[in-house]
Amino acid sequence: MSIHRLRTRLLAGVFAVVATTGLATVVTAGPAEARVATTQVYSAAMKRNIPVEILGAQRKGAPTLYLLDGLRAPNNDNGWLINTDVRRFFANKNVNVAMPFGGAGSFYTDWDRRDPVLGLNKWETFLTRELPNFMANRYNSSRTNNAIAGLSMSGTSALNLASRHPGMYRGVASYSGYPLTTEPGFAQGIQVAVGQVGGNPDNMWGVYPFGRWLENDPALRAAALRGKRVYVSAGTGGSNIDPTKNPTKFAQVVPLEVASGIASRQYVGTLRQNGVNVVTRITNDGTHDWNYWQARLHESWFSVLGPSLGV
Repeated sequence: MSIHRLRTRLLAGVFAVVATTGLATVVTAGPAEARVATTQVYSAAMKRNIPVEILGAQRKGAPTLYLLDGLRAPNNDNGWLINTDVRRFFANKNVNVAMPFGGAGSFYTDWDRRDPVLGLNKWETFLTRELPNFMANRYNSSRTNNAIAGLSMSGTSALNLASRHPGMYRGVASYSGYPLTTEPGFAQGIQVAVGQVGGNPDNMWGVYPFGRWLENDPALRAAALRGKRVYVSAGTGGSNIDPTKNPTKFAQVVPLEVASGIASRQYVGTLRQNGVNVVTRITNDGTHDWNYWQARLHESWFSVLGPSLGV
């Protein structure tokens, strides 16, 4: 058996094992801070209001960071608000931070068809047209001086959106993403992830490998990020968690990060081959959970996202 085929089987097995345990995304509820009322932004594409938590900058005209949630994003909150210090961290920074609620299993993309369980998903339209229009009208935010970041599922999405709309974003960050969406093994992992929240992946980009799968592979659009500031982080699964003592936690945070490390490392190589200047943190340690992502958000803000926005 070739190394390529072996890796494909191993990756598919990683996603399958995690899926069958029902642990495809870690959500660790932490102490929540008091928050102002969430803004309702109407999406004509999705025919409903989308709740968005907006941490407004101190002055109008500031740039905007779009911060996306993970696979099991709740409809009434956002994982960054639940599990990290995002409100405190951005309190004195001259940037708007827009965090939409919902989008579980959607990969924050425009789906081909309405899904019986996940409904009408037109997240690409919302994130690149409707929400930016709202930010421009309400906050006088630029339509071109923006950045986008996400974790796990939405790390993939952030890179995909930035690659598909390079004129809109100056910086992008992926934390534990899977930016090889058409690569065998990873494609099956995406299908499993969508199925984990009840969706039919064929309704997203069509039947793999046909339909719009190739159009939504960040690795195939790497050249589009030339001249942008890019940050990619992942761990390779090194952990001090003892699988014999805490098998549930081990299953949550290690296998998915191993797969992310493989995908991210390969993607970084593709970026560099295409002349993209990328800042990376792909290390032996690092796990698939919010403590890791909070630390990477802080790091990427100072090294990539903030400088890309001129903040």
